[in-house]
Amino acid sequence: MNVRRLISATAAASAVALGATALTACSGDGTAYAKNTEKFDVVASFYPMAFLAEEIGGKNVNVTTLVKPNQEPHDLEITARQTASLTEADAVLYLQGLQPAVDEAVAQTEGPRKIDAASLTDLEKHGAEVDGHAEESSDAHADEHADEHAEESGDEHEGHDHSHEADGKDPHVWLDPAKYAEVAQGVSKAFQKADPEHAAEYRANTEDLVNRLDALDKKFEAGLKDRKTDVFLTNHSAFGYLAEAYGLIEESLTGLDPESEPSAARVKELQHIAKEDGVTTVFYETLVSDRTARTVARDAGLRTDVLDPLEGITEKSRGDDYFQVMEANLAALQKALEAK
Repeated sequence: MNVRRLISATAAASAVALGATALTACSGDGTAYAKNTEKFDVVASFYPMAFLAEEIGGKNVNVTTLVKPNQEPHDLEITARQTASLTEADAVLYLQGLQPAVDEAVAQTEGPRKIDAASLTDLEKHGAEVDGHAEESSDAHADEHADEHAEESGDEHEGHDHSHEADGKDPHVWLDPAKYAEVAQGVSKAFQKADPEHAAEYRANTEDLVNRLDALDKKFEAGLKDRKTDVFLTNHSAFGYLAEAYGLIEESLTGLDPESEPSAARVKELQHIAKEDGVTTVFYETLVSDRTARTVARDAGLRTDVLDPLEGITEKSRGDDYFQVMEANLAALQKALEAK
């Protein structure tokens, strides 16, 4: 991993302990659930979790996702069939704080192993503005965070911590490749403990995934290093971790809720920011209406473009998987920030 952002030894040890719970993966489209008795079955809450499980599990696991390809995951309502799938699964992989209905359903489900991916890395509070120039958390804070999680782990809920529930912390950790890699390492340990027969394959798959995420991290760092402005405008605050990782400033129309509407005062403020900081673009998303973003851009004389929070892959996505879409995001940011 990039030395700049390696987690501390204590935090890594905690991630190992937190990840020690059963998971699975292969592929799923969110439309059905089929128990695969020959493989270890997991229900993943939405695309970033499913992709992570698929990459680590490879051919040894089977995954089904709760969210359909064109469905916005934040407001997912759990059906009776999906609730049954949680009970029948060997494991459930989700990210607490992103989908309230999933959090509630998982809490009420007996039987499967449960893993909250958010418990495998540090979460932070992000509002409508995230300044990536703020001082990063110290290793001591990370160690304290890791120790707290270690004390919370249990037989059926290893790596599961309710401390971030409903506290306003930002769950979009997968948009920072280094934080996504931390989660991957914890998930890998879960696979290895649940299915020791294939532990060597899980370790190899994880090493490959982490190396690719590290390469992506370095590509973002190099690609955004020489830029004209630090500020980018988004539809909602999905890119706070990315902004912090690369010294950018995210200004969003709304906060963490992609469906909320900005106030007149916020729109006026963003128009002023755009003028003062040389902003060229208002970014919108593939799964959320672009109406407000286009209106703000038109009134401010700015262009629009897509910055994909990767909450699902659709025919509108600029790529077929996490890495391809993140590469497209980098290109969009380079253009908007006038990076050389």
